[in-house]
Amino acid sequence: MEISYKNKKLEKQLTNPGELIKSYGQLAVKIKMRLKNLKDADNLAVMRTLPAARCHELSGNRKGELAVDVSGNYRLIFEPYHDPIPQKEDGGMNWEEIKKIQINQIEDYH
Repeated sequence: MEISYKNKKLEKQLTNPGELIKSYGQLAVKIKMRLKNLKDADNLAVMRTLPAARCHELSGNRKGELAVDVSGNYRLIFEPYHDPIPQKEDGGMNWEEIKKIQINQIEDYH
């Protein structure tokens, strides 16, 4: 999958090993693993086959965004980076056609 980042600061934090550890400490190993999972996936549907990632769509004011688990509380938040976003006939996201994402943040939103 093709990955882009919401801003240059986030890109630097997530792509530079030293910055990753400096910014996220012990979470750095898991974040790196999730980024590799996303990069290696042919499309977003592949992420559903990884139970530990628990890839899911968000709702409410985060509708249109998705998340994968990094730790018990922390999630890597991203969105499809397509215009328009691939849709199924019922209006939901077509996960199999999503091949580009934008990472927006890593946070504990619970």
